[in-house]
Order: sequence, then C-alpha cells, then structure tokens
Amino acid sequence: MFEVKLMEHLEGYVDHIRFRNENNGYTVLSLDLDGDEETVVGRFPFLSEGEYISMEGEYTEHPMHGPQFQMRTYEITAPGDIQSMERYLGSGAIKGVGPAIAKRITKKFKMDTFRIIEEEPERLAEVKGITEKKARTIAVEFNEKQEMRHAMMFLSEYGINYNLAVKIFKEYGDEMYTIIRENPYRMTDDIAGVGFKIADEIAQRVGIGTDSDYRIISGIFYTLMRALGEGHVYLPKHILCRNAAYTLGVSEEAIEEHLLEMMIEKKIVIKEEDEVRIYGAAQYHMEVNTARMLCDLNLSYDVSISEIETTIGRIEEAEQITFAEKQKEAIEAIASHSIVVLTGGPGTGKTTTINGMIQYFETEGLDIRLAAPTGRAAKRMTEATGYEAMTIHRLLELNGEAKEEMDRMGMAFERNAANPLETDVIIIDEMSMVDLSLMNALLQAMVPGTRLVMVGDANQLPSIGAGNVLKDIIASGEFKVVALNQIFRQEEGSHIVRNAHLIHQGRSIELDNKSKDFFFLQRTSVQDILGVMVYLIRDKLPAYVHAEPYEIQVLTPMRRGELGVERLNQILQQYLNPPSPDKNEKETASGIFREGDKVMQIKNNYQMEWEIRNQKGFTVDKGVGVFNGDIGRITEINDFTEKVTVVFDDSREIQYSYAMLDELELAYAITIHKSQGSEYPAVIMPLLSGPKVLFHRNLLYTGVTRARNCLTIVGDRHTVNSMIQNVNEQRRYSTLAKRIQEIASEGEENPFEDEWS
Repeated sequence: MFEVKLMEHLEGYVDHIRFRNENNGYTVLSLDLDGDEETVVGRFPFLSEGEYISMEGEYTEHPMHGPQFQMRTYEITAPGDIQSMERYLGSGAIKGVGPAIAKRITKKFKMDTFRIIEEEPERLAEVKGITEKKARTIAVEFNEKQEMRHAMMFLSEYGINYNLAVKIFKEYGDEMYTIIRENPYRMTDDIAGVGFKIADEIAQRVGIGTDSDYRIISGIFYTLMRALGEGHVYLPKHILCRNAAYTLGVSEEAIEEHLLEMMIEKKIVIKEEDEVRIYGAAQYHMEVNTARMLCDLNLSYDVSISEIETTIGRIEEAEQITFAEKQKEAIEAIASHSIVVLTGGPGTGKTTTINGMIQYFETEGLDIRLAAPTGRAAKRMTEATGYEAMTIHRLLELNGEAKEEMDRMGMAFERNAANPLETDVIIIDEMSMVDLSLMNALLQAMVPGTRLVMVGDANQLPSIGAGNVLKDIIASGEFKVVALNQIFRQEEGSHIVRNAHLIHQGRSIELDNKSKDFFFLQRTSVQDILGVMVYLIRDKLPAYVHAEPYEIQVLTPMRRGELGVERLNQILQQYLNPPSPDKNEKETASGIFREGDKVMQIKNNYQMEWEIRNQKGFTVDKGVGVFNGDIGRITEINDFTEKVTVVFDDSREIQYSYAMLDELELAYAITIHKSQGSEYPAVIMPLLSGPKVLFHRNLLYTGVTRARNCLTIVGDRHTVNSMIQNVNEQRRYSTLAKRIQEIASEGEENPFEDEWS
C-alpha cells in the first residue's frame, strides 16, 4: 500500500521574510495565523511582507529547523477588510508608506482604499502628510507590483522561469506582451541568458511558424555563436548554411536569402577572400582590433649586442647558470623587440629563460608584471620564478560592479584603453590557452612602448575560447619568435619529457615500464581499466608521488562513453568519496554533489564573488570571477540557505546558490582539453577506443605534458600508437594571422577604415 499525503490548506499574513534566494525565488517566511506563527517554505516570486496569501501544501520536518509548511500552490488574495489593507500598506511593501500613513489612508478611504490608489491616486493628497508628488509615487509603486505579478503569471504560461521573467519584465515592461506574441527572438539580442533555444521554445508555444524570417535570422546567428563556443571565429559560408539549415529544419537556400539582410543590419560581416567567410560582427571587429593593436605595439630598439651579451654574462655569473644559445637568443630578442614569442615543449628550459628575461629587465630598471590565463598556471609561474604572478583577469582588474555592461559584453575590466596598465613589461605564460577575447582585452590595456613576452607551447591544444591566438601570431611571421628545441630535463631521466617529444615527432614511444615516471598498463576491457584506476588513485600513487588522492587527475579524451568524463566521475565519486552520514548531499539534474567532492567550474562567470581567508577565518582578499576549468573542492552543503561552498585550488572560496549548480560538475575525471595550463603530481589516462576526431596526436601530447612526476596510461597500446599517427585534429577557423599580415603590409594605412565608419 502506498501512503497518500493529503494536501492541507493554510492562509494568513506574511509577517516577515527570513530568507530569500533572489536567483530562484526560494523563500523561508513566517506566516501570521490570527496571532499564531508558522514557518513556510517554497518559491514565492515577488511576495512582500504584509500580503495575505492562501496556499496548499503539507507539513514536513526539517532535520535542523524543525516543523515547517512546504507550499505546493499559492495565490495572493486582495485584503478583504480595512485592517488587512492597513496592514499590507504599512508593511513596507510600498515604498514611502509606513504604519502611520497606512492608518491615515485606510481611515480616510475605508474599503475604497485600493480603488483610490489605482484609479484616483491624486486623492491620496487629501491625507495629512501626503503631498501630490508622494501620492503619485505611492500609486506608481502600488501599480508596478500589480503589473509585475500579472507579468509573472503571463510569462509562466510559456515555461519561462523566475530569473528570466524578471529580466524580460525589466527590459520591456508592458511591451513584453507584444514581443512575446509576435517576435520572441528579439530577446536573444536584448537579454543576456536568452539564447535561440529558449526563444524558439516560446515561439513554438505562441504558434510562430518554422519559416518565420525572425526565426531564420536568429537561427543563423545562433549557429555562429555555437561555432564560437567550439573555438571558431568565423564559419565558411557553405558550412554555416548547412549547419543552420539542419538546426532550423529549413532549406540552405532559405538561409542564404537572409545573409545580405543580416550584413546590412551589421549583425554579421561577410568577407569574400579565398573562400566566403561569415563572421559575427563583434568577432570580426575583435579580430581586426587585436591585429591592429599587436602591430601598434610591435616596435624595434637599436641596442648594442655586445652590451646585451655582457649583461647576460653577469646574470649567468650571479645565478651560477649557463644559458644555451637559444636561451641567449631569447634574452637578446627582448632587448631589441617590444613583442617576443617564446615557444618550446616540455623540458626545453622555458622557465629558466623567463627567469633570465626577468633578470635582464631588472638590470634595465624596468617594471615587470607576470600573468597566466588560470589561477593554477599563475601559481606555478610564481613558484618557478619567485615573482608574484596572477591571472590575466586579475591583472586587468575584472570589474564586478558593471553588471549591466557585463550582461551585454561578457566581461568588463577596470584596466582598458582609458585606464591602461602602468608597467614596462608584461610576461604571459601558457599563451596557448589565451583566446581572442582575452587577448583583445589585454592589448586594450597596453600602450605602445610596453613590452609583451608571450610564452607557451604552440603544439598544445588551442584555447577553450574562440581563436587560435598563439599559433596565428607565430604564423603571421610579423613578430620575433624564439623556439627552444634543446631538451634539458631528459638528462634527469624524465621519460614523460622524452615521450612527449617523441609523440610530437610522430614516433613510437617506450611502453616497457622501465622508467620511474612513465607507465603503461595493457588492459582491454572497460571494467579492468576502471578497477586499475581506482586502485592507483586510492592505494598506489599517493605514496609514490607524495600527494593526496584529490591531487591525482584522470584525463580522458571524451565526455561521453564508457570511459568518458560523465561516467568516470560517477564511478570515481562512488569509490573516492562514498556516501556518509557525516556528509551532506545535494541532488541535481545531472547527478549528486557531496561534501568533499572535487568539482570544476564549466563556464566563465565574471560576476561571481570570491574571498580568500586565512587560517583564523578572516578575509584577506576578495574579488569577482570564476572561470571555465577552475577546479576546487566542496567544503559545505547547506540546505537551509540553499548554498554550496567551494574552495578552489588557489584558495578562493565561493558560495553557489542551488540555482547555480549547473555551472559545476564533478572533476575526478576531466577532458584533456580542460586540463590545459594545469600540471598535476600524477596523471592517469584511460585510452581504449573512441572517435578518430578526438583520438589524435595533439590531444595525446597535451595529456602527457600535464603530468609532473608520474604518468600512467591504462588501455590498449594499439590505441596509443594510432593516436600518435593521427594528425587530423579538427580545424579551427580563425584569420588573425591574415589580419596581422594585412595591417602590417599597409603600414599606417588602415585597410578596414570603411568597415569601421
């Protein structure tokens, strides 16, 4: 027999609101029932203290907070007597009206009070203490609350959630009703968080046809934005038309018909060069801007080679070091060029060269700033150089206040063209991770005369964000590039370094387990691979590499599949952080989060606030911004406040509301792509089988070079060998190199002047 819970009825005044989650409307309130008080929980968008509500639900027992009424459905009812009206008006729900004025209003107008406020607000001035201006303000506030409730009800009919409904109402007001019914796709341009899919779902409910011009234009732009998410700055015309037609369920001819109109409206840019390229307008101008600023910064200095060599000799003597020829070339390059690119694989002495550069700049009395794309990479840079390094976002002083601007633009920085960085030299490490948007922001904050040193491994996977910045800058041929090619760590017996270079060269690697840091375990079944991984992480590797299981990272090429991120995380969580009465949990649509879990941020959030605390719990630093790929650990899950606390690897502490948990996922296993810029004491890579588009040389090379002390591949040696031979990585559509060459060849003339006017 099933126990049937009967719904109970409850009604009363909202005495006070104890807690409200502004993201999703979840509220804990005290309800006044003729003098008795009840705790009520549920989602109450725009409910104010003093209002009278009628609801259905049931009583529940909270483990920490005792009995409470769980609301299932509710409605706000108009106060039915003078005392109720007075209580509502005097509750603070209407700005400018306190208990004393509320009493005078209801005494004057009695049961006609609300009608007077709505229809004859000027009469409120008849009440002592209310001017005509205040009367109008009271009426506006009263009516806005009524309009907001009506809007929420209207939008909920189309499946629009609380957060989005608020944004829509704030953006459009009463115009919202017409826009929703006639062209909901307009919201994709006007409101952050409204993408094509949301607008398309609303359009289907409204009854707008699949061949609507509004829909096709919005769908084309959506296809370009999806390509942006896959790293492309543009799409060839034939690919755009094919993909958009498939997404929209219309013909490619219908797509092509709208391209000229979108170009005239400056939504896209069409470039007919060796192929017809279609860019989102913002991405095209960002690429051109980036190219122009790089060319503007690219200066040469007339310096004495003999003086540079003398300075290098002094540095070698002071540091008890002998630079290789290529390392000396790099130091000489930064003396004579304002932009220098330093590349090289693992073990080729990039860190030693950076330290030599820093020493040189210091002898010249220059101010130096060090930065990297991620907190983990910045921390490694600090440890390697002894100089403070920070994320590029912190260097540019990410602004958490300009929320409206960030809603539109994605991110806003305090350091920009109007307020540039005050330094002589900027050294950026892990440049392969820097995407077009971040590069553009960095260059805007630099002035000609500032030197820029970009350090990275050009053979790594490209950035997660759009663009191919490091490779394009090198490919342009317009900047001084020094490629380190002598391996130093090989002498220390590092087979990780040796095999990484063999992989890059397309040669077979040693899988004989004779090294101390590179291991291969042949397994041909998924279950065997899973068992080996759990054993290695939990029992074998921690003592071997002197690290916690939490620090050992599983890297896999795939998100889905038997050895993909999603399944691996479920299994590894079960064994590495099993359920316990001492650990709170939160179930989400994608799985379970548990206190102690290793998690990763999966999208850039430029407004999320963080703090860093010392051992006594005092805040020692704070700021905004958490970024795609940042890894941390869940330290607390609080059901009452509906918040999850995560402490990231660089000690930033962030509280996530339950509504924002879709920005996190388990990180016991992550994709190799998401591991860029990171280094782990030990890495385990399960490699059995998978799509050829993912199982390629560059991916294997990137995964291997993430391991500092120990790498273990578990799987099939034939898969490893086929990855080394597969050079067909997915092409990334970008034209930064081409734009740099065009601008550099034109000198001071601007070939894009017409397009900017």
